[in-house]
Amino acid sequence: MGILSDTQIRELIGIEPFEENVKRPGRVSYGVSSYGYDIRVGSVFKIFTNVNSQIIDPKCFSDRSFVTVDVSKTGADHVLIPPNSFALCETVEFVSIPRGVLAICLGKSTYARCGIIVNVTPIEPEWRGKITLEISNTTPLPAKIYANEGIAQLIFLKGDRVCAVSYADKHGKYQDQQGLTLPRVD
Repeated sequence: MGILSDTQIRELIGIEPFEENVKRPGRVSYGVSSYGYDIRVGSVFKIFTNVNSQIIDPKCFSDRSFVTVDVSKTGADHVLIPPNSFALCETVEFVSIPRGVLAICLGKSTYARCGIIVNVTPIEPEWRGKITLEISNTTPLPAKIYANEGIAQLIFLKGDRVCAVSYADKHGKYQDQQGLTLPRVD
């Protein structure tokens, strides 16, 4: 199993919009890198709240568990995640993973050094869509997350053999998601 280089990412991975990794002063970096692709966080965030005293249940998830903030409608360039809190958001990029590839998503060090953890489960072969990101603010202070800037890096692993059953073959429940998608059990 090998990791894809920048030239292989350009050739094999579907990413729209695709960006080169160039200097963008004052912005958290994004775009293709030597052995990965730095994805951007979009402008819609669902920030968890206890205002409605909901129980978090992955089998019966309530949208009353969070407040929705669309940064593009507020005129701001960021959202605040409260201390010791959590948010869901979507990527700017729509990603298509080939059958022989698995993607791993890791948070960028710029945010990790601020106590911000980004979590995404592995992105399976032949999965397509905008990635729903989970962002945790592990600090006792509010944290700014900048919309339309880098948040995490995708690392693409090419298998020695093509898998027998891909995410598309399984008709996965998160296939072709167009934006921030809440948890569900089918």
